[in-house]
Amino acid sequence: MSIKKEFLKTKPVCKVTFTIPGKEAHSVDCAHLVGEFNEWDTASHPMKKSKNGSHAVSLNLETGKEYQFKYFINGHRWENDNKADKYVDNCFGNSQNSVIIL
Repeated sequence: MSIKKEFLKTKPVCKVTFTIPGKEAHSVDCAHLVGEFNEWDTASHPMKKSKNGSHAVSLNLETGKEYQFKYFINGHRWENDNKADKYVDNCFGNSQNSVIIL
């Protein structure tokens, strides 16, 4: 997994690209980025699959904040990003969420 941050000079936002690389996506047919920025909606941010097998999506997120997120893979599996800035326990008490700090 990978996260690329591009801070914009003209606005208080950061363009963040979330990627599941092709070598890690061999069993991924579809993936969605799910988190606080989309009210944990499992359908609102589908990740686009590229020819090399990777999945990616970019969002403009407000700076000065932290956002919890996870990847929702193949409609049933939740995965954290191993490149997240930190991890926090989620409300279910049995796992953690990835966190990006902007």
